[in-house]
Amino acid sequence: MALRWTFLLLLTPLLAAQGQENPDPNISGEPQETGRCEVPSDWDPRLQFTPEQSSYALNDSVQLSCAGEYVPSVPHIRCVSRGMQTLWNGTATCKEMCQRPRWDSRLRLVPDQENYRKNEEVMLSCPDGFQPTFTRVKCAREVQSISHGKPVYREVWTGRDSRGRWIRIRSSVECIEVFQVVPGTLEISSTSIKLNWTCRLPDTCQHMRATCRLAGPSSPPCEAEEVEGEEMLHGQEGTFICPPLQPFTDYSVTISLPPSTILFEWLVRTEETVPDKPEKLWLDPNTGSLRWKALPPCKGEIIGYQLNITARSTRDGGLLQMERLRLSRSVTEHPLPGHGLGHSYTATVQGVTAVGAGAASLWEFQPDGLGTPHPAGISCRSVRDVSPSQGTAVLPLQPIARPPAEVREHQLIVAATHNGTLVEGACSGEPQPLNASRQPDTYVAAVLNLTAPTDFVLGAGTHGQGYRNAALRPGWDYTALLRLIQRSQEAEKFTCICYSFSLGK
Repeated sequence: MALRWTFLLLLTPLLAAQGQENPDPNISGEPQETGRCEVPSDWDPRLQFTPEQSSYALNDSVQLSCAGEYVPSVPHIRCVSRGMQTLWNGTATCKEMCQRPRWDSRLRLVPDQENYRKNEEVMLSCPDGFQPTFTRVKCAREVQSISHGKPVYREVWTGRDSRGRWIRIRSSVECIEVFQVVPGTLEISSTSIKLNWTCRLPDTCQHMRATCRLAGPSSPPCEAEEVEGEEMLHGQEGTFICPPLQPFTDYSVTISLPPSTILFEWLVRTEETVPDKPEKLWLDPNTGSLRWKALPPCKGEIIGYQLNITARSTRDGGLLQMERLRLSRSVTEHPLPGHGLGHSYTATVQGVTAVGAGAASLWEFQPDGLGTPHPAGISCRSVRDVSPSQGTAVLPLQPIARPPAEVREHQLIVAATHNGTLVEGACSGEPQPLNASRQPDTYVAAVLNLTAPTDFVLGAGTHGQGYRNAALRPGWDYTALLRLIQRSQEAEKFTCICYSFSLGK
């Protein structure tokens, strides 16, 4: 038992000594019993305390500086209490090293370290599209004040300007966006890309390169040629226009600095335009349907097809049927109405994008293989009782619609021509009522609800439903069209019977 007490008496002072040799790493300095912190005698003798005193009260904050070209490892220390002891909250020393500057967090420093030697040159860079206000910096010392006749130095950073001079950095170094596209100036068409730009670092921008390139490899059937060449940009502002491009194609617009710094990169697709014409339009003899090859989306997304069919009776040259169909993009064939003997046909098909319809592929059919479906002069029904002096002609009209047809309203259109192409255009066009101030070459003279054959006096000067049946002019050639229109969501069908005559003088 006596041996055990002897062991404990020896162990207690050893444990106490061990506790004194391992203080809290965050608390430094010798413990003070007086409730004040004294200037440590074992610290770097070059350290200077401001305010300068022999001891400091609890919670006093002291500014540290160093003599000569040195800086303190920490700028301030504070007198704190720990239990019954009063001591400093850290240790300090004087060093010639500069701390890593607290600038823009996007900056990349080379070498990348926490401290730098005096006059050690550091390279700065930024992410793509940004440039540092200085690319080379280094740490220096300058006199901050004079204390007791001795200079007190502080840490400063200098940067190398465009002329190679080292100047003091008055504020922080930032990553700034060097190249900017002026808002609202970006213009995209089907064949070009245009933008206005500004540069915030003119010295840097003297070597900018601008290019337009295909964003990816092209493949058949929409193969695109690569854009050649590049443009050098100079100054603080300007305009960049890509060379001629292809419609509805993805391009990458890049502004860069050599060797590999990207200032601006933008992926853009040129606008759509009207498509090319379908390669082929033909009649399938087995099905009696018109067929064509589907268009690829090379100049725009194909949203459908416009199919126009004109049929003329070879037995009755005055009968003309014109059909305009709006077909979906998945449709590549359509039955030819009434295909057989006794009719000549002209058909066109056009691809349609959001911009509009493109060029048309043409197919023609003439039963006897002679002539063309588009004669300069067409064969229309004859007209009796033409009166040049009165400016009238009597038209023997018959209803086009047959009972129980829902549409019975017929338009009577007057065209001052015998030209077949113009007459066909009048049949499928949108002629307006006759204007009193001017007399157009084509106009609507009357709207008739025909249910039985009737004789109509054209040029009688009558008015009805907003239309004027004006007198005809002596010496003019005329074609009158009795027109019936049938419309649906997908199609418009125009059936016309033409009457041609001349009003002699």
